[in-house]
Amino acid sequence: MKLRLLVLAAAAAFTALGTAAQPTGPGTCDAKREAIGRDIEMAKSKGQKQRVRGLETALAEVNRNCTDAKLAAEHARRIRNQERKVAERERDLREAQEKGRASKIADREKKLRDAQEELQHLKGAH
Repeated sequence: MKLRLLVLAAAAAFTALGTAAQPTGPGTCDAKREAIGRDIEMAKSKGQKQRVRGLETALAEVNRNCTDAKLAAEHARRIRNQERKVAERERDLREAQEKGRASKIADREKKLRDAQEELQHLKGAH
């Protein structure tokens, strides 16, 4: 049971690190390693033994599986997904405009702006 909890904690830490260690783009595996290393040092200084173990597991996972090509492919996938989301938001806005409901239009415009901002953030991260 403890092993299962440790594995789940490590997986959660690794998932969180995937976004935390690489917030603005594809980056490199070296950058991920450095970010995890900084997080390990910070967790050690705060006496967070469980977090340190999870981060060390995440670091081992990055060392085993990370390639810059995989990071770039994942980033390209995120951009494609966000482009699809923007297109969907545009369709939703057009439908709301056709129906002429002001409250729906404002809501759809905000969702579209948010999706476009996220797309620009992802594209600007090259």
